[in-house]
Amino acid sequence: MLKRIWPLLSGIMAITGAAHGQRKASVPNGLVRGPYLQVATETSIMVRWRTDVSCRSRVRFGAAAGKLDKLTDDSTLTTEHIVTLRNLTPHTRYYYSIGSFNDTLQGGADTYFYTLPEAGKESFYRIGVFGDCGNNSVNQRNVKNQFLQYLGEQYMDAWILLGDNAYYNGTDAEFQAKFFNIYKDDLLKRYPVYPSPGNHDYHDVDFPAATESAQRTHAIDYYKNFSMPTEAEAGGVPSHTQAFYSFDVGNVHFLSLDSYGKEANEYRLYDTLGPQVQWVKKDLEANANKGWVVAYWHHPPYTMGSHNSDTEDELVKIRENFIRILERYNVDLILCGHSHVYERSRLMEGNYGMETTFNAAKHNVSSSSALFDGSANSCPYIKDSLHGNGTVYVVSGSAGQLGGMEKSFPHDAMFYSNATDGGAAVLEVQGNRLDMKWICADGVQRDHFTMMKNVNKRSVVKAKRGESVTLTASYVTGNYHWSKSSETTKSITVKPTASKTVYTVTDDNGCLKDTIEVILEK
Repeated sequence: MLKRIWPLLSGIMAITGAAHGQRKASVPNGLVRGPYLQVATETSIMVRWRTDVSCRSRVRFGAAAGKLDKLTDDSTLTTEHIVTLRNLTPHTRYYYSIGSFNDTLQGGADTYFYTLPEAGKESFYRIGVFGDCGNNSVNQRNVKNQFLQYLGEQYMDAWILLGDNAYYNGTDAEFQAKFFNIYKDDLLKRYPVYPSPGNHDYHDVDFPAATESAQRTHAIDYYKNFSMPTEAEAGGVPSHTQAFYSFDVGNVHFLSLDSYGKEANEYRLYDTLGPQVQWVKKDLEANANKGWVVAYWHHPPYTMGSHNSDTEDELVKIRENFIRILERYNVDLILCGHSHVYERSRLMEGNYGMETTFNAAKHNVSSSSALFDGSANSCPYIKDSLHGNGTVYVVSGSAGQLGGMEKSFPHDAMFYSNATDGGAAVLEVQGNRLDMKWICADGVQRDHFTMMKNVNKRSVVKAKRGESVTLTASYVTGNYHWSKSSETTKSITVKPTASKTVYTVTDDNGCLKDTIEVILEK
């Protein structure tokens, strides 16, 4: 009797379950990881997520949160979902949702992204900088929360990782607990991330026997969990490897490098004949016309925090062999982690020896603090875009891990050093002005600096008699004082009557001055 009744009961249960929205076995019961954004370009972006059971992938997207009228599917059954959205409009906000063909796992008004701006285009861009973040600490959470507080409603075009993204061995479980779970509800789902690896990502603590193999093969979870623009999808020269790559955010060119892995089984970042350094040279040569060039990796050439750049082999050799190449190609800013402190140099060049060899008079291109806040000696660092006249070096390795000082802390090359407060940095670029701010776990900005290019210009403008001519300052500050005019805007329109009239424009702090000579043609 029971045998005859059971099929009937089973059918009733199936119908009842369907009526109450019970999911089929092929539909994921939950979202394990993500969504997170990778390989953003001007016209495309990659959306990744992980589910607890295999299913197909669908991303719906559109210009409004309530109107996701486009979709991209992948019919492969998988738990690791990787979907690339294409034919998008540059620097445009898109809302999106993720799920399977018959289920939505996440979406809503707070789930969106922007595509990158057109390469080379000048506008206002914001890029976050997190170093040594993935340790599941109170400091990590506080840094993240204060960073989000700083952002408010402002958008961030991208964020970069300076290595040691998951402590202590870079395992998938550690990435889940100490990176993805921490940033999943805010940073990861809205802002594309461009990582670089650190020694802990290469299993550098509990598995020393595996580290050597991992360095050669790159068979680590870091490379499984992140996708990189290896074929120049977002600008630069193709690297054909996840270990190092480049990309553009408007007029800012970035290089993400690997300072711990090996290429061709033997070459490290400091081996200047190796594949990575040869690619770096090609990439910098091909992108010499970019407004700003920023390179980042894990091991810093100058530090006296939790690591010592006079005694640690990687740091010594990178300083002695590698950074002179970047300075020769006029790289503006170098960002590193590894040392769990914050350290920032002045604009400097030419120091490749131990700390005691640093000579401020010889190696600092500028003696300014570059705080650009009206205090004494605080004018911006000023560079010419065509000549190699200095680089700023920043160690920002306290977004998670925190603290540690060598006896000689702070390093002589550094203008500002802090081993007490955790923090993350943000780059803000507008045209030929670059600002970097260090935002601490308590919300205080304890350091910042400003760099400008191609300012303090002298120029000649020719005009016809009786015609108006527009004059424009070479710098971005928000305050402008023009001679012979009461206007305070960046551009003014004048109609001179003399055959030659000289106009000047200055900023509030007395740091910047353009001189424009208007000559009337006969």
